[in-house]
Amino acid sequence: MAPRDVLWSDITGVYEAILAHPFLTGLTDGTLPREAFRHYVVQDAHYLRGYAKALAVCAAKAPDESATVMFAQHAAGAIAAERDLHASLLDELGTLDDEVAPATQAYLSYLLATAHGGSYADAVGAVLPCYWIYARVGATLLEAGSPDPLYARWIAMYGGEDFQGVVDAVLAETDRTAAALSEPDLARMRRHFATTARYEWMFWDGAHRQERWPI
Repeated sequence: MAPRDVLWSDITGVYEAILAHPFLTGLTDGTLPREAFRHYVVQDAHYLRGYAKALAVCAAKAPDESATVMFAQHAAGAIAAERDLHASLLDELGTLDDEVAPATQAYLSYLLATAHGGSYADAVGAVLPCYWIYARVGATLLEAGSPDPLYARWIAMYGGEDFQGVVDAVLAETDRTAAALSEPDLARMRRHFATTARYEWMFWDGAHRQERWPI
């Protein structure tokens, strides 16, 4: 079994829960309220800024030049996506309170603490769910389609071949990195991967509930 398969086996239940979440089913049947999607887009803009920093840490800690180049390019791409896609979406959706929601804050805090404080393998494990889950979700939602043009546009971004190519490169790096780890180090990488996969569910759930700080 490839290391990536070991990692994925830890989150199959989480992924099934993500696919069944009303935020995602609402994208494909068109019933998701625009207010919930607007909340998601604003929070995703916050997230991508932090995610880009985590990817930059991966680039700095990478053991070879090819991985440094890859993660540095992806960090720049995350910033570009935040500026371009979200600007165009918010033009249609309108503005919203720019406060960082609790799930977003928690996810970013864990992600950046792991990237900065852990090993290269820890950092890769923590950033991987955002790549991999989005690619799988995008491919599944692309097959289902959406009657809403705005939602269909979002789905097409993550369900296309270009994004899958990016994810494939990261998965290859994950396999190479994980194959060289001791059992304790691999176990720690798996824990980080499973934790941020859970945060992915929490992120969509928070958007669906239009989560705010309770106090």
